[in-house]
Amino acid sequence: MANKPARTLTFKCSKCAKPVTVYLQKVSACSHIQPYQGICSCGEVKLHAIGQKDAVESYLASGGANWSHHHHH
Repeated sequence: MANKPARTLTFKCSKCAKPVTVYLQKVSACSHIQPYQGICSCGEVKLHAIGQKDAVESYLASGGANWSHHHHH
């Protein structure tokens, strides 16, 4: 049984260097990525994801707005 991903993670904001808490998103039931999103007090949106490299890169590149991971058969 795999460990559940953390519900929140904390990162430094890329703009103001304050800590930003990002929350595990429910946008994907897919097992190969866990996307996170949060907003810093300065207004900067912080995205993070854990999982397969290609899925993570596509999520981060999308800005998180309406991302969904599609399986290619």
